[in-house]
Amino acid sequence: MIEKIGFIGLGIMGQPMVGHLLKAGYKVAVYDVLESLIEKAVTKGAVRVGSPREAAIDSDVIITMLPDSPIVEKVALGPDGILEGMKEGAVFVDMSTTSITTTKKVAAALAEAGSMALDAPVSGGDVGAIEATLSIMVGGSVEAFHKVLPVLQKMGKNITHVGDNGSGQIAKACNQVVVAITIEAVSESLVFAKKNGADPERIREAMMGGFAQSRVLELHGKRMIERNFTPGGKVRLHKKDIDIVLEEAKKVGVYMPGSAMVSQIWNSLAAMDGLDWDHSSIVKAIELLSQTEL
Repeated sequence: MIEKIGFIGLGIMGQPMVGHLLKAGYKVAVYDVLESLIEKAVTKGAVRVGSPREAAIDSDVIITMLPDSPIVEKVALGPDGILEGMKEGAVFVDMSTTSITTTKKVAAALAEAGSMALDAPVSGGDVGAIEATLSIMVGGSVEAFHKVLPVLQKMGKNITHVGDNGSGQIAKACNQVVVAITIEAVSESLVFAKKNGADPERIREAMMGGFAQSRVLELHGKRMIERNFTPGGKVRLHKKDIDIVLEEAKKVGVYMPGSAMVSQIWNSLAAMDGLDWDHSSIVKAIELLSQTEL
């Protein structure tokens, strides 16, 4: 029975996820490099610890929600890391979006030490994290999946075991490709509408009733029109995800022109100091080159 959870990474996504676990009655030990984020979680009832190793001690499940692959590997396998504190039979659940190589390396190291690992990246952004409606794509053993499923159900709705270690990251990569290219397509369509003298909001409403309907058109299209680029999903992180996809595609020989195009458009946002804007801000690059604004 799962009683104690270690949670590392208390940012935009991690903070509300911890809140759901606390409300469900779990004891949650939290760690982050930012003291202010730890304090915020402590006010909700979490227990403060001083390192990833301490978060893992006596925990039945240890969850990470971190920015990139090098940080995940350091937190899991580095000095004072999770591996040093995990008890035998505990399950490490990485809910970050990382490379397949990192995922398999961490899983192998933990298996050698008698622990289990799942890669369980999520989709749904800050809204999904706040509402506990995240889509969670899980790679790893069936045994580990069923052990932690009750915990995952406190944070998400569509929870799918997709295969062995690394499969969760493959599913997330596919998800990020579709979302990225759709955001770009919505940006083009709304700027096209405005440049031709139509009301982008009315055009968006019309498209919502046809085959173009999507969560991206619904939520991100609204953000574009309202000029709300406060990050739910940052350009920096989505670009990182797509760059991982392109690197993996290169290894296996997959042609991905749409993903490469979006990565280059995000480079233009980097030149605007926009890496920490919401990823829907890709519309700004389309607006700039089209000399029109929604």
